[in-house]
Amino acid sequence: MATTFDLGDFVLQGGATLRGAQLTYETYGDLAADKSNAIVYPTWYSGRHQDNEWLIGEGMALDPSRYFIIVPNMLGNGLSSSPSNTPPPYDRARFPNVTMYDNVEAQHRLVTEHFGIERIPLVTGWSMGAGQTYQWGVSYPDMVERIAPFCGSSRCSYHNKVFLEGVKAALTADGAFEHGWYTSPPTTGLRAASRVYAGWGFSQAFYWDRLWETLGYSSLEDWLVGFWEGFFLDDRDANNLLTMLWTWQNSDVGATPGFNGDTKAALASIRARTLVMPAEKDLYFPPEDEAWAVQHIPGAELRVIPGVWGHFAGHGSNPVDTAFIDAALKELLAR
Repeated sequence: MATTFDLGDFVLQGGATLRGAQLTYETYGDLAADKSNAIVYPTWYSGRHQDNEWLIGEGMALDPSRYFIIVPNMLGNGLSSSPSNTPPPYDRARFPNVTMYDNVEAQHRLVTEHFGIERIPLVTGWSMGAGQTYQWGVSYPDMVERIAPFCGSSRCSYHNKVFLEGVKAALTADGAFEHGWYTSPPTTGLRAASRVYAGWGFSQAFYWDRLWETLGYSSLEDWLVGFWEGFFLDDRDANNLLTMLWTWQNSDVGATPGFNGDTKAALASIRARTLVMPAEKDLYFPPEDEAWAVQHIPGAELRVIPGVWGHFAGHGSNPVDTAFIDAALKELLAR
C-alpha cells in the first residue's frame, strides 16, 4: 500500500505554491541501519509506482533483499498532487506548471526529511523517469553516486516537442474537454491521443515484424483499441496527462537554478558514475540525442539497448530488453 509524504506549502519553480502538497510513494526492501542502501526509481509519463515493479525482484539489480528501493510518483500522475486530486483554487485546469526540478526537489525532501538518507547509491528511471534521473544528478551531485537513465533525455528535443503537440491537440480538441473543466472524461480525446502515441511508442520495425501478436493482440486494430485505447482509458485523467506533458515538454537540466539555461554546463556538473541507455530504435529519444548528452558528462558511458521495441524497450514489455537493462544496472552497482 503506497504511502503519502506531506510536502506542506510547496513552492514550485514557476512561482506558484501548492498548499498541502503531497508526494505518494512506495518502497521495496528495508533501509539499512546506516541508511546506505537506498535507490530512487521515479515513475514515467502517466505511470504509477506499481508500473515500475517489473525491474524490482529477488536476484535482480534492484533486489529488495539488498536495497531499499523508493519509487516516488511524479507530481501530476493522479497519486501525488495532481489536477485531479487538488482542491480549489489550484484544481483541474488551474493546476500550475511543474518542472523536472520541482519533482526532484519534492523527492529530495522525502529522502532526506522523512528517511534521513544522505547518500544514494543509484537513481534510475525510464522515459520521464530518466529525465528525473538526470535531474537528480545535476541537482544533487554530491549525494548521488550513480545514475542510469534509460530511454529518456536530459532535455526535451524539438522533434519530441512536436510529437507532444500532437498528443496535446488530440486531448484538447474533444468538445467534452471544456478547456479542462469537464465533469466526465473526454473519452474521444483520450482515444485520439492514444492513437497519436501508438505510432511513436514502438518502432517501425516492431510493426513490420507484427510484434503486437507476441503481446496477445489478434490484429493491428485490436492492438490499437485493446492496448493503446485501453492504456489511455485506464483511469488516466486528461488534465493530469496535460500537466505531465508540460513537465516533459519543458524538461531541461539547464533550467536548474544556477545554470541559466546552459544544458551543457549542467551536464558537466554531474559527478555520479553515469550509464546512459537509449534504445536503438526509440523514436522519442534516439541514441544520437543521448550520445550528445554523454559527451558532456564526465566519464559517462553510452550503452544502446539493441532491438526493435523502440521506446518501450524500457517498459518491461519483453524479457530480452529487461535482461539487458538489469545486467547493466548490476554492472554499474558493482563499480
